[in-house]
Amino acid sequence: MAFRLFVPILAGATLRERLLACIGATIGIALTGMISGLAMGSGPLVAMLVAPMGASAVLLFAVPSSPLAQPWSIVGGNTISALVGVTVAHFVHDTVIASGLAVALAIAAMSFTRSLHPPGGAAALTGVLGGPAVAAASFLFPFVPVALNSTILVALGFLFHKLSRRNYPHAHVPAASGHGTADRPPAERVGFRPEDVDAALSALDETFDIDRDDLERLLRQVELQAMVRSQRTLLCRDIMSGDVISVTETASADEARKQLIDHNIRTLPVLDTNGRLTGAVGLRELTRATDAVKGVMSKAGTASPDTPAMSLLPVLTDGRSHAVVIVDSERHILGLITQTDLLAAAARVQASAPLKAVA
Repeated sequence: MAFRLFVPILAGATLRERLLACIGATIGIALTGMISGLAMGSGPLVAMLVAPMGASAVLLFAVPSSPLAQPWSIVGGNTISALVGVTVAHFVHDTVIASGLAVALAIAAMSFTRSLHPPGGAAALTGVLGGPAVAAASFLFPFVPVALNSTILVALGFLFHKLSRRNYPHAHVPAASGHGTADRPPAERVGFRPEDVDAALSALDETFDIDRDDLERLLRQVELQAMVRSQRTLLCRDIMSGDVISVTETASADEARKQLIDHNIRTLPVLDTNGRLTGAVGLRELTRATDAVKGVMSKAGTASPDTPAMSLLPVLTDGRSHAVVIVDSERHILGLITQTDLLAAAARVQASAPLKAVA
């Protein structure tokens, strides 16, 4: 139990993420100091790199999805807090009182400007306790080097995260209905509602280091995973159609339209010359087709026959996809699951649940 005190509690932390954070911080801090030095020159009273940048780098590279690590939080939080610290030091000459007052006012200023950033507290303290270099810079200190350091660090972080394929700045993109209407996606019309999340946060009366929309998205994924686990015995092979109508990528648009209409289906898998799945077409894609279907086909949703059937819910309820193609390891078609197939399976499972309980 004692060793559990040293176990990180950060959700989702992996070895790869931590290694990326170390590499990013190394590059970010080194280049920030180098670029700032070239911009400001050198001298005994020139602070090329301020200490709070180290704490900012921890957030920027280790938890880039945190609301506290976003660009405005880093640049605005550090700059505003440093300005508060310098201002307090100018009017309050007792170091102890000035230190406490600077941090307190920095928290308030960051809160009101929606730029809360923990290293901002250190930036405010630096404005009070920074010594000759800060005193010499006076009210220029919050902008050079603090704002300059922060801006360079954020720019380097943005580039690093793009190269490492991380989402930064972290922005929640609301799911659309898929039909250009104001309705929420089908999967979000059941279960809990956004107001339930707000009510839960209000009841807990605590502040969490996660965006409110990210929290809702996480809870919906938890709901889905719980449902998949409870129905894990129902596999794709159990409900898929085995006699799949398909076309080759060299087939004409007219031929594909005829197949869709004759068989009363909405999705046609498209095969290459070796009989492997390369895409899918529906009437939506074929409305703009004048030649072969290869030029208009879209990416096909796929799954293996051993995939839990209920895990296909996000794909088949996104408002765009009507079927998922079941393929083997070489992308040969084994079957197909439509929205109707999944709905029928879900209804059967739901209907049989009370009987199991009675038994």
